[in-house]
Amino acid sequence: MRITLDIDAELIKKVMKTAGTPLKKKAIEIAMKEFLRMRHREELSELVGNYEEFGLSLEELERMRGDS
Repeated sequence: MRITLDIDAELIKKVMKTAGTPLKKKAIEIAMKEFLRMRHREELSELVGNYEEFGLSLEELERMRGDS
């Protein structure tokens, strides 16, 4: 997909350097993937300790943990 963006020159230079690529396109792709990975990680971390999401009671989870 082609798109035109107005990105701060210093910001893109920093991203390119950090990503280890001389290509703006590749740097932006890496940055976008990293953003999504971090956001997904945050969403998963919010589920930690939230056993209701699994449809099991605390007692069932403790029993399962004790069986292993």
